[in-house]
Amino acid sequence: QYSPDSVAGADGEIDPTEVTFPGCSCRSSSCALPECPCLRRGENASGSLGLRLAEQQEQHFSRPVFECNSLCQCGEGCQNRLVQRGLQLRLQVFRTERKGWGVRALEPIPRGSFVCEYAGEVLGSAEAHRRIQAQTPQEPNYIIAVREHLHDGRVMETFVDPTHIGNVGRFLNHSCEPNLFMVPVRVDSMVPRLALFAAADISAGEELSYDYSGRFCNLPGTSREHKPLEEENSLRKPCYCGSRTCASFLPWDSSLFSTP
Repeated sequence: QYSPDSVAGADGEIDPTEVTFPGCSCRSSSCALPECPCLRRGENASGSLGLRLAEQQEQHFSRPVFECNSLCQCGEGCQNRLVQRGLQLRLQVFRTERKGWGVRALEPIPRGSFVCEYAGEVLGSAEAHRRIQAQTPQEPNYIIAVREHLHDGRVMETFVDPTHIGNVGRFLNHSCEPNLFMVPVRVDSMVPRLALFAAADISAGEELSYDYSGRFCNLPGTSREHKPLEEENSLRKPCYCGSRTCASFLPWDSSLFSTP
């Protein structure tokens, strides 16, 4: 079932459509610092991507991104409303030679552009673990676990499963040298939207990909830091991205296969 936005999962534990953030009272057509409280919470998704691209490689932490929401007084044309507008580009789902389905651009995409969201059912931890453990090694796994490490040591987890309900993002393949990177963007509540941005200028016809491990760009050897046990290797899927730094296997997180 196609859905442009994430929805509450079958467990009903988390509702991504619930509005819990207060809106700003900005009366201008587009919000600006320092007046707008939404912008003061973090970064602006449409104006900070050059900085964020550098941060991915040089800094341990990035500032969070908050967009204006449905309770804000600013107009629909506010520059701090980007991800919530949804897909604006022409993309195509196509059959790849070795990787199953993939997604390619039908038009040039400039570096830093918002491309699409990874949307699906937003699950609680217990339901996400239950679904992952119920899968066989032959089945494709679409469930993504995003962990945000806060400066005080806490970790926020978001689980999104587009297996049965999702959007075009579910067809994006992994690459060890991707042309997209993922940023959690918050609009109405603390439940983030998993937004994918162009990490480089992308040509029409080029396949779109991101690093399933969450890295912006792998360096030689970074995917080999953790040597999994032999029994874990049997569950890992081969990587066919073809990049010069290919790690041979898709990223692996053994914690998802253990009891939470």
